[in-house]
Amino acid sequence: MAASKNSYGNDSISALKGADRVRKRPGVIFGSDGLEGCEHSIFEILSNAIDEAREGYGKKITVTRYLDYSVQVEDRGRGIPVDYNPKEGRYNWELLFCEMYAGGKYNTNAAESYEFSLGLNGLGLCSTQYASEYMDVSICRDGFVYELHFKKGEPSEDMKKTATKRRDTGTTIRWKPDLEVFTDIAVPADYYRDILKRQAVVNPGVQFLLRNEQEDGSFAEEEFFYENGIQDYVTELLGGEEPLTPVQFWSAAAVGRDREDKPDYKVRLSVALCFSNKLSLTEYYHNSSFLEHGGSPERAVRSATVYQIDSYLKQNGKYLKNESKITYQDVADCLVLVSSSFSTQTSYENQTKKAITNKFIYDAMNEFLRHQLEIYFIENPDDALRICEQVLVNKRSRENAEKTRLNLKKKLSGSIDLANRVQKFVDCRSKDPAEREIYIVEGDSALGACKLGRDAQFQAIIPVRGKILNCLKAEYDKIFKNDIITDIIKVLGCGVEVKSKANKELSTFDLSNLRWNKIVICTDADVDGFQIRTLILTMFYRLTPTLIEQGYVYIAESPLYEITAKGKTYFAYTEPEKTKVLEEIGNAKYTIQRSKGLGENDPDMMWLTTMNPETRRLIRVSPAEAEATSQMFDLLLGDNLSGRKDFISQNGHLYLDDLDLS
Repeated sequence: MAASKNSYGNDSISALKGADRVRKRPGVIFGSDGLEGCEHSIFEILSNAIDEAREGYGKKITVTRYLDYSVQVEDRGRGIPVDYNPKEGRYNWELLFCEMYAGGKYNTNAAESYEFSLGLNGLGLCSTQYASEYMDVSICRDGFVYELHFKKGEPSEDMKKTATKRRDTGTTIRWKPDLEVFTDIAVPADYYRDILKRQAVVNPGVQFLLRNEQEDGSFAEEEFFYENGIQDYVTELLGGEEPLTPVQFWSAAAVGRDREDKPDYKVRLSVALCFSNKLSLTEYYHNSSFLEHGGSPERAVRSATVYQIDSYLKQNGKYLKNESKITYQDVADCLVLVSSSFSTQTSYENQTKKAITNKFIYDAMNEFLRHQLEIYFIENPDDALRICEQVLVNKRSRENAEKTRLNLKKKLSGSIDLANRVQKFVDCRSKDPAEREIYIVEGDSALGACKLGRDAQFQAIIPVRGKILNCLKAEYDKIFKNDIITDIIKVLGCGVEVKSKANKELSTFDLSNLRWNKIVICTDADVDGFQIRTLILTMFYRLTPTLIEQGYVYIAESPLYEITAKGKTYFAYTEPEKTKVLEEIGNAKYTIQRSKGLGENDPDMMWLTTMNPETRRLIRVSPAEAEATSQMFDLLLGDNLSGRKDFISQNGHLYLDDLDLS
């Protein structure tokens, strides 16, 4: 009987073998099958060269980036041992390039092994070879040159072994990441610059040379070198700025274990740091690997710095009465610190090595930093005072900023009640946001006419008193001190969108809290009215652009002319409409006048022309116009003075008839 297509039996189980373990599941080894994974595969080869240099074998590493995105790493180390291994009964090249979890970095007690290794897991060389379109290897050691060639994860030729009189040793590997494995292999030059600079920082005295192939076949070269490692790097970061305290360099070594039932291992710690009121930066490295997410060293820095500075503040009576304790953020805002640690055993959070989790490394670094800071504060009382006073300034500034943010949030999005009433705001009876409309009108006189002419069931009114602040030019702090703007935002109820990183905490926007279905801007059809309308639209564009994009913002179109004939009044909103009305009334006697300001209209007229959903004309400010509106706002209200002059000189004649020159 044929097995069902849904059957799941013993023959359903299969295992990936050989190169397929990487080629079909690169994300498991490299953390991703995309560009980031490809970058990590490159770093695996580089890390082996770095381990050699750090052990004292060769002080120069050359990385070449070719236009086809193939890569070459050349070191001057001892050369990878690839000849026959009697102990394993196989050639070492098979173990290293074609066997997962094989290498010379497991025996941490053997004299010939790597004491502090960047590549600990025995996966890098083999997994990168497996993930390559091709890999060509040239090794010089023991008086021979060894050549190896691989394609698609498999050997393509037998190993060639040639005698040589060359005295220098080393390994050169060129390979191309395979697009059948990675979705993207176009590793940018900036990745190489960043990684080589970081390695130069934590490997003092090692020269890193980056060669970038150019279109004409030549190579542009960049060198990365720090004689004193992290100490020189911190000085470079300061960029000539005088820090609050001189750069300090501290180092120590320790032996311990993560658990009682685990063996001891060695740890080497070094830290370069200073305090500054102009720069804040912390970076962590372990066994030369940049710890993007920190882990144990970062937790130790947080604990030790806060503990020691808080102790100083308490002992010297620097806290105010009932003042809260400092946080790490207060310290970090003035701390420049680079940590480089090494250990003979390392627990990485995952294979990509972006954080370590060793408990003993945390304990050792925490104790080391507390001790060093305590001695430093005792021996340098002036520095200690400057550091601690700056941390207190950071703390109090943070607390004041948070208090301001909370007050502003309450001010902008608080409910409108008797204790929080917006001046002259006239609400409607309905509480249903789906039908409520808010009219933003020009001045108190318009408020009176609209109030009498509206439908009080669903139409509310808020007046704008004079010309509001130009939100395109003003800083956020100034904007939110403007009562007209904060009143409008408060009435809207949805908060504000702040895209500036420096003021990100002021952002409170939540569309679900919007109290209105329509926001109608209603101003006179004259120059002043147009300017007020533009300033209100600018406010929405800067503070609540989503309201424009989602179609909540409208402009109430006011008639330009009132034409009376045969006891009937006609309204013309444009010149062509005026012509059409006059044609319709024919030879009848008529009177024509420019439409009055909103404040001069009687309630019936206001209802008929501006507020009655059946007869009013509303123009929705559409998303399609957002970019053009943005550009025009920038041109007419922004800082581009020359652009504004050019626009006026080219288009000003079109608006001469609208000028009030009387």
